[in-house]
Amino acid sequence: MDFHQIVGHEDIIKHFKSSIETGRVGHAYILCGEENSGRSSLAFSFAKTLECDNGGLDPCNTCPSCIKADTGNHPDIITVQHEKPNLISVDEIREQVVQTMDVRPYNGKYKIYIIGDAQLMNDAAQNALLKTIEEPPAYGVVILITNSLEKLLPTILSRCITLSLKPVKERDMQEYLISHYRLDEAKARFCVEYAQGNLGKAIMLATNEDYEALVHSVIRLEKEIFQMDIEEVEEAIEACAKYKMNIGEYLDLMMMWYRDILMLKVTGKPDKIIFREEYSALREHANYLSYNELEDKARAIENAKVRLNANARLEDVMRLLIMTLKEK
Repeated sequence: MDFHQIVGHEDIIKHFKSSIETGRVGHAYILCGEENSGRSSLAFSFAKTLECDNGGLDPCNTCPSCIKADTGNHPDIITVQHEKPNLISVDEIREQVVQTMDVRPYNGKYKIYIIGDAQLMNDAAQNALLKTIEEPPAYGVVILITNSLEKLLPTILSRCITLSLKPVKERDMQEYLISHYRLDEAKARFCVEYAQGNLGKAIMLATNEDYEALVHSVIRLEKEIFQMDIEEVEEAIEACAKYKMNIGEYLDLMMMWYRDILMLKVTGKPDKIIFREEYSALREHANYLSYNELEDKARAIENAKVRLNANARLEDVMRLLIMTLKEK
């Protein structure tokens, strides 16, 4: 991935290129944005450019350094790994970053560490990293990728250059999907509106049949929810369990359904809704759901997210949510 292949995020790319041009590359960066928003592409593009043997503002893609970066074999671009899915431990930070930073780069001018899901570092891990970014060697660069600045210690934040990703323009996303994935305009529009500025989400919906099945599962649930009996509710919960790894997206889609209902109640126009093909069902729901009821349903979805983040059992969370959403 090179800067010129990234859609949007022009301000961050400009910042990176300016730091290279002026020779004022920082020692610690935070790239903050939601998952699939382009954080990793930006981090690796920056790292690849810094290590390029030609020393330009864009990688040449032909030198040994660029080739190694593209194949994931550059010895001076280190991606921090962690064993537990929800934790980056102090030992992992010490072994992979702190204890290796003093070893000079093998090939390049810089030694670059990329820490994905940096919000998973516990306090001990962050404090261990802090000592490294407070007094780094001249060649050291640490890039933290996160979706939550709130989970990083103030001392970490104060010593890093924070770059927050903004939503990609809808026009740019639609043009990209049509040109790269041969989508028709209607499918591209739905993917773009669903993704809400997150190109990675739009691409997943456009290219992943399982992801598309997830969308249809949500639509089917929401259309039938008020007529469901107990047995059908249990079947819906089982269906939700199939999407356990994408349950956050599942809940986001549920929220979009009620957002569409609210939009219809406010404007009465179908051109502002995302699920346009479901206009009749949305219109029917808009007729008998009040503003307060829509607010209650949105709050129930947010509460479900909180419970899932607290490691509550998915089936229990979804059962409570669906029963709450059935109320009218």
